[in-house]
Amino acid sequence: MERRNFLKLATAGAAAAAITRNQAQAATETQADAAPATADTFGPPPETIDEGGMKYRILGTTNEKVSIVGIGGYHLAREGFSGPSTEEAIRIVRTGIDAGVNFCDNCWDYNKGESEIRLGKALKDGYRNRAFVMTKIDGRTSEAAMGQLETSLTRLQVEHIDLLQFHEIIRLDDPDRIFAKGGALEAMLHARDQGKIRYIGFTGHKSPAIHAKMFEVAAQHKFHFDTVQMPVNIMDAHFNSFQRTIFPIAANQKTAVLAMKTFGDPYVLDAKVAEPIEMLHYSMSQPVAVVITGCDKMEYLEQAIKAARTYQPMTAEAQRELLSRSEGAALNGSTERYKVSTHFDGTTQNPGWLTQAKPT
Repeated sequence: MERRNFLKLATAGAAAAAITRNQAQAATETQADAAPATADTFGPPPETIDEGGMKYRILGTTNEKVSIVGIGGYHLAREGFSGPSTEEAIRIVRTGIDAGVNFCDNCWDYNKGESEIRLGKALKDGYRNRAFVMTKIDGRTSEAAMGQLETSLTRLQVEHIDLLQFHEIIRLDDPDRIFAKGGALEAMLHARDQGKIRYIGFTGHKSPAIHAKMFEVAAQHKFHFDTVQMPVNIMDAHFNSFQRTIFPIAANQKTAVLAMKTFGDPYVLDAKVAEPIEMLHYSMSQPVAVVITGCDKMEYLEQAIKAARTYQPMTAEAQRELLSRSEGAALNGSTERYKVSTHFDGTTQNPGWLTQAKPT
């Protein structure tokens, strides 16, 4: 299964598996037993490059330079009165790219494909050459994964996708299904060989123990993930924490972390513990490559750009103070409902997405 750009894990596989097992066990501890949440727990951010009015980081071992803030794809076609029109979505993406925001997030299942379609339109007129395009698929079988990838390529109107991620790794059997014979990874390795995708990662919002298992199964198969996407926010450190569990594993594996749910869609924001830019600066101050944030209005894009341009690493003292403010609101998981409910679980509400090759 050794392929180009893989880490040479043949001799490190057993050690990596042991690390993930230990971290998964730690993730199940109660808050009372957990170590105090301090900035020192999570490590420093990667080197930040200030260039042309935007800040960038290198994406793990890929040598790709990506903006420290990324445009979330779901919000580009968010339904309801507050969602943007197609024209507004295109303007948001192009304004972001013009400002130096080159990381574009999306997913095969977002808004019945409309999010990818709108991003594809925004990437015309030369904007594709200035963007790092990421999308995600739900398929767990080789057939479903390849079918969904082909659909995404068509919607996005691109010849290749820079980063393809396995979406919603939220069940304990998801890693085994993806790495099984005839599983989704087989298709994505083939797609990478064909030049349809460049890098491979995975995402999830439910449990750090499941993320840890994904790394463990990958190590058993001598496979290296280029990226991992997970919640990173001012509440996570206090409750079933991805930051505690996955940051050390990702660092060990040299896997770039993509931060999401800075505002908790929007329950972290609604707790009114901190101002939005302060929350973004906290996430940027963690060992992450990109902070992905939803921009369904121009003002939210402008807020994200301002946060990136004004970013300076938060001191350990400032982070501790912020975490002390957030602790009371965080302990029962009410501000991180994606961890404790199925409301955010698209593949739970639509289980057919895991096996269908084409949209219905």
